[in-house]
Amino acid sequence: MEPTTRDAACFEAGIKFGALYHQFAGTPVSPESADSLERAIEESIENQPFCESVEVDILTEKLADEIDHGYTELTGRYLEVEIVIDHEGTEVVTRMEMEDGYPLMKIESVREE
Repeated sequence: MEPTTRDAACFEAGIKFGALYHQFAGTPVSPESADSLERAIEESIENQPFCESVEVDILTEKLADEIDHGYTELTGRYLEVEIVIDHEGTEVVTRMEMEDGYPLMKIESVREE
């Protein structure tokens, strides 16, 4: 069975999240550098095929609580992310946020033309 356009769009969303999380986890970050890191992550992932938009929110209040020596490492517990994929007319909206202590990445919606 051939993958559907819907399958391919969801796969693309997974690829974007894998790249985002594993590329940026461990990056040194502070509340002062969070905005520039958010933009860098968004612009980096938006370069990938089929990526319509990326919104990254580094939770600076949580981050500030963990600061030791002026910065900490970026992990999923400090991130909320939305990625929108458009693959051949199928739009997939995905999110990552903490759920039960784990940075859960999930599909919010799929819309086909």
